[in-house]
Amino acid sequence: MTSAPGRRSSIFTRLLRHGFTDPSAAERLLDSPELATVRNDPVLLDALGGTADPDLALHGLVRLLEAQDGATARQELLDTVIAAKPLRDRLLGVLGASEALAEHLARHPRDWQALVTYEPRDLHPGVEEFERGLADAADPVALRVSYRRCLLSIAARDVCGTVDVAQTAAELADLATATLRAALALAAADAPEDAAMCRLAVVAMGKCGGHELNYVSDVDVIFVGEAAGDADEDKALRAATRLASHMMRICSETTVEGSIWPVDANLRPEGRNGPLVRTLASHLAYYQRWAKTWEFQALLKARPVAGDLALGEEYTAALRPLVWKAAERENFVADVQEMRRRVVANIPAAEVDRQLKLGPGGLRDVEFAVQLLQLVHGRADASLRSGTTLDALKALAAGGYVGRADAAQLDEAYRFLRSLEHRIQLHRLRRTHLVPEDEADLRRLGRSLGLRTDPVTELTREWRRHTTAVRRLHEKLFYRPLLDAVAALAPGEARLSAEAARERMVALGYADPAAALRHLEALASGVTRKAAIQRTLLPVLLGWFADSADPDAGLLNFRKVSDALGKTPWYLRLLRDEGAAAENLARVLSAGRLAPDLLMRAPEAVALLGDGDGGGLSPRSRASLEQEVLAAVRRADNAVQGVTAARGVRRRELFRTAAADIVGSYGTESQPAEADQGALVDLVGGAVSDLTAATLAGTLRAVVREGWGDTLPTRFAVIGMGRFGGHELGYGSDADVLFVHEPREGVSEREASEAANKVVAEMRRLLQVPSADPPLLIDADLRPEGKSGPLVRTLASYEAYYRRWALVWERHALLRAEPVAGDEDLGRRFVELIDPLRYPVGGLDEDAVREIRRLKARMEAERLPRGADPKLHAKLGPGGLSDVEWTVQLAQLRHAGEVPGLRTTRTREALAAAREAGLMSEEDAAHLDEAWVLATRVRNAVMLVRGRAGDTFPTVPRELAAVGRYLGYGPGHAGDMLDAYRRTARRARGIVEELFYGGL
Repeated sequence: MTSAPGRRSSIFTRLLRHGFTDPSAAERLLDSPELATVRNDPVLLDALGGTADPDLALHGLVRLLEAQDGATARQELLDTVIAAKPLRDRLLGVLGASEALAEHLARHPRDWQALVTYEPRDLHPGVEEFERGLADAADPVALRVSYRRCLLSIAARDVCGTVDVAQTAAELADLATATLRAALALAAADAPEDAAMCRLAVVAMGKCGGHELNYVSDVDVIFVGEAAGDADEDKALRAATRLASHMMRICSETTVEGSIWPVDANLRPEGRNGPLVRTLASHLAYYQRWAKTWEFQALLKARPVAGDLALGEEYTAALRPLVWKAAERENFVADVQEMRRRVVANIPAAEVDRQLKLGPGGLRDVEFAVQLLQLVHGRADASLRSGTTLDALKALAAGGYVGRADAAQLDEAYRFLRSLEHRIQLHRLRRTHLVPEDEADLRRLGRSLGLRTDPVTELTREWRRHTTAVRRLHEKLFYRPLLDAVAALAPGEARLSAEAARERMVALGYADPAAALRHLEALASGVTRKAAIQRTLLPVLLGWFADSADPDAGLLNFRKVSDALGKTPWYLRLLRDEGAAAENLARVLSAGRLAPDLLMRAPEAVALLGDGDGGGLSPRSRASLEQEVLAAVRRADNAVQGVTAARGVRRRELFRTAAADIVGSYGTESQPAEADQGALVDLVGGAVSDLTAATLAGTLRAVVREGWGDTLPTRFAVIGMGRFGGHELGYGSDADVLFVHEPREGVSEREASEAANKVVAEMRRLLQVPSADPPLLIDADLRPEGKSGPLVRTLASYEAYYRRWALVWERHALLRAEPVAGDEDLGRRFVELIDPLRYPVGGLDEDAVREIRRLKARMEAERLPRGADPKLHAKLGPGGLSDVEWTVQLAQLRHAGEVPGLRTTRTREALAAAREAGLMSEEDAAHLDEAWVLATRVRNAVMLVRGRAGDTFPTVPRELAAVGRYLGYGPGHAGDMLDAYRRTARRARGIVEELFYGGL
């Protein structure tokens, strides 16, 4: 039928106004014969415009009319739609929200009548009502049809707003219960002998067990079986297994009517590897001896739903006491949090931002938090033992375990996210938790949730608002009630008891909960502005402390810093307002002793942790450090003051470097941990070496200025050796150096030598004077003749000595020599003097190579500490620093005369040059580099954690765990770390034996 232009324009406009996105197609459908009698009825158009997708609803209605059996049936449907508002809203609401249910109605055109009745008992059906709805299903195909008919009524109540999202989820769980019972009955009818031989209980888990099921979800179950009467137990279990398997197939297999949903029994003991059906005694034995923390968490939602319900109740009664003891397990909270992190890590990167269930701020964050608090506090408070997330959250708030405002926000966010998830799944009845990207899909979703002005924009805004709220509250949920308990600011409010607060602190990893609560009370009590800000900061900080290996130390150190800086106007403001400062501080204070010790000596260095003017955590260049140190020396009244100022700069910059290293190793919420471990090693080595050079330059200037004014009688230079010269110093390294001088014109060698020796003696003394700043030890044992030789030599003396007497070990040591302070020209000429010795043309002769190999073997035998495990000694053990460095240095001594790239003091650069020169394979070079980087990281970690240098892993468990966290291993994985170190070192040792003892 063709419309007149004016009428067409009018209808087109009305369709647009009612929310149709394809008015032309809609107009053609309205002109179809099936709608001939109602095409101009405003009631129909208004009703279609009220649906989530008017185009989809109209298309579904026409298909349903076309499927009716004759004109009489079509007219009956149309008359009912126009006359009965409840049916009209229900039917069109479903057709506008679900293509899948529209398809079902087109295949079963009389099923629309299931939506006609509108009695009170129809508004809140339970298991009994759904069982009646499925009662006529005599086979799996009929069961699917009946299931969809029942689902149709649930969806109708949902999209019309007759029930809320929690009631919808409960109805879906009740329908699943009725369906499992019907499927089990069909299976039993097919195998009556099996059914007679056994008792079989079906226990729902997950969302079905928790009475909060989705439209399309796996239904998680556990099966419990026993022999019936005098039947043989083994035969009975085999019969029960056959029944259970058949029941699962009835629900899961695809037929001409599709499938219902998969039945998933993988939460059973031993998962897929375990028997499908166990006896109650077998279940109990497994959970008592072998179960992991997550398995007790899963049992929170266990609920008997089908089969022998009495046996199911025996199962839950037997396991319930074990569930409420789970929080007493070692590493309980760490296990739960690690499981959450593992879930997030397994989400494909392209899906993270669209994941409603598993992504940050998603449904799982709320569920994990609630379940964790239930397990911690449900031991003593039975009111918390609900398997339903929202009911449990309400109980937690009522008991003071969660702040009421926080609980209200989480409740609102969870309801929104679940509603969005329901609407996404309802469209095609497919299992998905991804928010779609297509604008038409987003528009339909927004309208289905009542967002009609600008559905796409409003939906995106609301979704982001709620996920942000969940992310923000996720950690605070655990800690804010602790502050309420110790601060006691609101009389009459429900709050944690002292025992509940203690239990929570223990569960969250605090070894001394009483001390921790005292710290919280000192920080957060009172009505001052400072206490108010602390109460805002502490819930988040406590979460970060708990994420470390030593939460107690983190909290104690935070209290010390806060006590020291609490009266300054900028400290708390920095932590509150600077995005990174609070988290960086929490990581630094709980990662070990070194960084907090450096900070406590000058707490104002906290400013370095912010985003703003403190300079951030990027290491400063040697030039800028030297400029600051020399300026401070110039302002000082004497050498002591000057060197004190230089050491103060060194302390502050050591803290900056340590903080950058810790934050890079741990990562933050906004920045993942640095993946390139070598970059962190280079950062620390370069920064500490530059800082040591600047400190020596300032100390030299202070000593010369006090003793001789502007000019020393002799030119004087400091040559860095060992790790210092190689830009590879660690936090606890001494400064290996040589001192060289050259008398100025007119100055006798004796006078020059006396002046140079006085300078060295005074530098060493001032850098070790006891003070609040860490000492800098100067080691000159690599000088000619070692400890027996003079501390300072003239350039000419070095030349004479090296020309006549230089030993192989001295030439070897000179590979790392580099000027670091003093007269630049003198330093350059010293390098010119030694280059022919360390980079000999033609390399080393065989006698020299044998001597180097002998020296290394002797060092390994004599210098390894007694009782130390060689395989875990990062410096001298097999595959450790010494192995890699001697191998690289042998390559330099033999080939640097011909390979310019090998003429470097840095190990990793020389290793790369050896690879490029073909002296070793790319794979061997990569393994040696990996081993060297790991060993260096271990030494840095030990110093950060213990506050003193060490070359092997700590034996104290908490210190070992802290080293593990620094190296990227989560709680409980210290053994994995040690195994990985041994494996890396063993592989490197094999390469060293091949290259050092033959291949280079």
